[in-house]
Amino acid sequence: MQFSEFLHPSHVLPELSARTKTEVLAELVRPVIPLFPSVSPEAVVQILLERERLGSTAIGDGIAIPHGKVDGLDHIAVVVGRSTQGVEFDSVDHKPVHIITLVLAPAGGAGMHLKVLASLARLLRDTSFRQSFLSAPPSQLFELMTSYPLP
Repeated sequence: MQFSEFLHPSHVLPELSARTKTEVLAELVRPVIPLFPSVSPEAVVQILLERERLGSTAIGDGIAIPHGKVDGLDHIAVVVGRSTQGVEFDSVDHKPVHIITLVLAPAGGAGMHLKVLASLARLLRDTSFRQSFLSAPPSQLFELMTSYPLP
């Protein structure tokens, strides 16, 4: 499985402008909507916020992986955002997040969705990868994300 199967170059946001969890989720959803024009961005943000109410998807070490299943999707879509300033995301370590990876999956299937989430968590937990991602120039972020095979 290659990360490039789920990530498009326009889905890598080198500097998020949003400063709150809700605004960040809306900013991350925006690039995906052209792929799924029948999907309401507001509805997707609500799905993500409902998931966040169950427990924060910020897993510590400056990482959050918000995710949800959405009617109207026919494949998994991933968006990666970087916030050098950091965003409060109710993280388990109470620190701001700097790398936020959105995973949207079709409502009907769970298998691949879970594999992508697990692979992303492993990749983002790697200290050297995180440091590389946080310090890379914007033009290199997509290549960096897709150069690592997902286990």
